Amino acid sequence: MSTPAAPSTQGHPQRWLILGVICLAQLTVLLDNTVLNVAIPSLTEELGAATSDIQWMINAYSLVQSGLLLTAGSAADRYGRKKMLIAGLVLFGIGSLVAGLAQSTGQLIAARAGMGVGGALLLTTTLAVAMQIFAPEEQPKAIGIWAAVNALGFAAGPLLGGFMLGHFWWGAIFLINLPVAALGVVAVIALVPESKNPQGDRPDLLGALLSTIGMTALVYAIISGPEHGWTSGRVLATAAVAVVVLGAFAYWESRIPYPMLDPHFFRDRRFTGAVAGAVLITFGMGGALFLLTQHLQFVLGYDALEAGLRTAPLALVVVALNFSGLSAKWTAKLGMPVSIALGMVLMSGGLVSIATMASGGYAGTLLGLMLIGVGCAIANPAMAHAIMSAIPPAKAGVGAGINGTLAEFGTGLGVAVLGAVLNSRFAALIPVAAVSLPGALGAAGSEAERGRIVDAFASGLQTSLLVGAVAVLLGGLVAAGLLRRAERADAELVVAS
Repeated sequence: MSTPAAPSTQGHPQRWLILGVICLAQLTVLLDNTVLNVAIPSLTEELGAATSDIQWMINAYSLVQSGLLLTAGSAADRYGRKKMLIAGLVLFGIGSLVAGLAQSTGQLIAARAGMGVGGALLLTTTLAVAMQIFAPEEQPKAIGIWAAVNALGFAAGPLLGGFMLGHFWWGAIFLINLPVAALGVVAVIALVPESKNPQGDRPDLLGALLSTIGMTALVYAIISGPEHGWTSGRVLATAAVAVVVLGAFAYWESRIPYPMLDPHFFRDRRFTGAVAGAVLITFGMGGALFLLTQHLQFVLGYDALEAGLRTAPLALVVVALNFSGLSAKWTAKLGMPVSIALGMVLMSGGLVSIATMASGGYAGTLLGLMLIGVGCAIANPAMAHAIMSAIPPAKAGVGAGINGTLAEFGTGLGVAVLGAVLNSRFAALIPVAAVSLPGALGAAGSEAERGRIVDAFASGLQTSLLVGAVAVLLGGLVAAGLLRRAERADAELVVAS
């Protein structure tokens, strides 16, 4: 059994202050999922980064996290969640220092991968600690705040990055993590109680290796498709490696007594429904924000800070609805399946609004961001609670690792897939666009040609956002349907007993 931080009927006496501390650590990690988005023009010019390089700078961070989150969660359950928080903050700070001083795209990609190791240790413990220190009746509100910080991290990254780029060089967007990490270490040592499951399963190192290799190969194939051709030997070979390795991962997890991802979890329809929704909600959000910040700068002509400010309404809506408790009240009234379906329908509608109205200026983008924000505020906490409630309390770290893995993998895959759709459409319309939009604009010989290139990019963006909208809508319908069936099955069991 887990060693609880405080009696579960009352919760820890300093639980809200502790929640603030772990949310600060989590926010720092999440900001780095999107903070690079507004730095894309600077990196393109100063480091000579191509589109695929930019995608790898983003995906190296999220893929390492997604590969290690499950193992980190298992280790936190066994060896102590407080220890993992401290270790994660230290490693994340070191990786940020190396990234801020990088002199080439290769160095930056490697540093981002190193930051992902620290981020994996952090993200697995924040939600697990929250589940340990709060009484069951307060957990939905705590998860709502935790989910608001998630959305804030995704949406505020471009704003913070834009502000830093407006006053400093691009490396400052990483160095700003150093004082926050140091403050986090002091606060965690002073406030956060230790909790662990001494009989916890030992870490599944082979499973972590297989999942990391498999997902990296999958996203590499997607990123390389537009540049090398979807039927090229490189892309097909990488895709085959992804299929074989991920298949081996699934087989390994089903055979060992201490699986990193217990296949029995998927027998719970609540868990399966929430998993489907979590992947696709982050697929749509992560990919859309990656594309949207480029659209605001390259197409609409805003500088980095202006682009960041114009994505802020999404985070503000989520924070307002979650911190006020409105989203939790709506979920309690509507029920979990309806809440998730409604939230993801709104998010899908927001992506459609941006895709179809963004060419006319910022008004359509603003409407889309507001819709996405409302949908995210409703759907995210409900899905996180569904995942955690389907996991035994003694494996809270593993549950948090599963939730984080889905979010990171969905984001990385969204950037890869939607970026690939954009690049394919763009390259089909503008042959020289295989490198990047700035490269195509630099090669343009006249204003008319530049206008044609920008229009082609806008067309690719629209197609990509519509693909994301369909994915989010399908995710909502699948998740809601499975959760509804789970509720009916539970009700039938109660009647039969």
